[in-house]
Amino acid sequence: MTTKLVLAADKLRNDPRIEAAKKLLLDAVAEHQETLVSVRPPNPELSVDYEKLLEEFGSLRGANIFFPYLGSGIGNGPFVELGDGSVKLDMITGIGVHGYGHSHPMLIEAGINAAISDTVMQGNLQQNTNSCDIARLLTQTACESGADLKHCFLSTSGAMANENSLKMAFQKNHPANRVVAFSHCFAGRTLGLAQVTDKAKYRVGLPDTISVDYIPFFNHENPERSTAYAVRRLKYHIARFPGKHAALWMELVQGEGGYYEGDSNYFKALIEVAKENNIAVIADEVQTFCRTTRPFAFQHFGLDKLVDLVTIGKISQVCATLFTDDYAPKPGLISQTFTGSTWAMFAAHAIVSGLIENGNFGESGLNVQLHRHFADGLKGISEKHPGSIAGPYGVGGMVAFTPFDGSAEIAKEMVNRLYDAGLMSFMAGGEPSRVRFLMPLGCVKDSHIDLACQIIENVIVEMKDQLSDKSAEVAEN
Repeated sequence: MTTKLVLAADKLRNDPRIEAAKKLLLDAVAEHQETLVSVRPPNPELSVDYEKLLEEFGSLRGANIFFPYLGSGIGNGPFVELGDGSVKLDMITGIGVHGYGHSHPMLIEAGINAAISDTVMQGNLQQNTNSCDIARLLTQTACESGADLKHCFLSTSGAMANENSLKMAFQKNHPANRVVAFSHCFAGRTLGLAQVTDKAKYRVGLPDTISVDYIPFFNHENPERSTAYAVRRLKYHIARFPGKHAALWMELVQGEGGYYEGDSNYFKALIEVAKENNIAVIADEVQTFCRTTRPFAFQHFGLDKLVDLVTIGKISQVCATLFTDDYAPKPGLISQTFTGSTWAMFAAHAIVSGLIENGNFGESGLNVQLHRHFADGLKGISEKHPGSIAGPYGVGGMVAFTPFDGSAEIAKEMVNRLYDAGLMSFMAGGEPSRVRFLMPLGCVKDSHIDLACQIIENVIVEMKDQLSDKSAEVAEN
């Protein structure tokens, strides 16, 4: 009978002193979180130094940050304390990054596990066993409904995951050198992805790198007509540049584009054309991952057997490109000094498995319930204040509405007013512009959504009165 050898690392992780230290740290954090249970204004005694710090940071980075936001280093679920002593209700979560909010005990424990590991970063020549753990979890989850995404390459950002997917598609389908994407899509801001992203101002001063042809996104008001039109446009581009398209870039729910949700039949009709022409099907899930009825949005739309490459990021902490055998890269195509930090890998495993175990997924899962509660609250505001809100839009953990006339100026003003009132949101779309939210799905409760809706209503009342006064002044003049 052989005795199983125990690694030194196993002994360290199971050392009772480590467990005792974890408990002490978690108890200390919990004690100091007790006051962070609602929004509060800044502390006047801290304002001068805080303003100086904001000014210094803006100078150091070469531009001011969007919000005057510098976290103190502690929060409590969806609540976060800033360096000026204020507490915000964070319903944008770093544009979808902080899926378990702030100072969550599960992620603190993941951070401790990472801190006692031997390296801060992993990648290229040296990776630890937890790289395999998270890659296994992602591929198994991706393939649970019939997808063939057996492979997973980890990376440090959603942009790198997207870049890697494009490189694999171009290499497989060489000499094809064009991409088809949806109008108003957002893919990233690297030299290559800025070309795919349908926003001209993100390309100012940049050289052309990738040729992109755009097709219209799904229109819920005219589903059959919009699907047929998109198919015609796709066929038009293919006929115009025969054999030149390497990939069909699909953002299944348009995030920055305005939280427009696609449709299964629409996607399947386009994919059928792509497959007939040997065009790779890439699903960009950097924002949608873990936010719909399934862990992956391609599963939500029933596209399991149709996608070739899928990218994830944001909520997953460590980012990744998943791909089928056909798109396995040749040696040297994708290699990064860092494929992720040790903490990100521990956190990713905890977050993905935590959301699965917590019941976030399914047609009646927590993601759906939270979305419905938020949507109902916004609809109630709209009924009380006609003309103030259009929508709501989005799916699952993604919620948005169009404020008043939908102008960029009004949307930006509302986002800033919400921030000052204690609620963090952000903008999306253009013509109309929308106010959007990405809830912390691992910790948000109905009571937090109710508080958010109360703040939204208060700001709408303020803005409505001021807009009425302005209209009266214009009429008098």
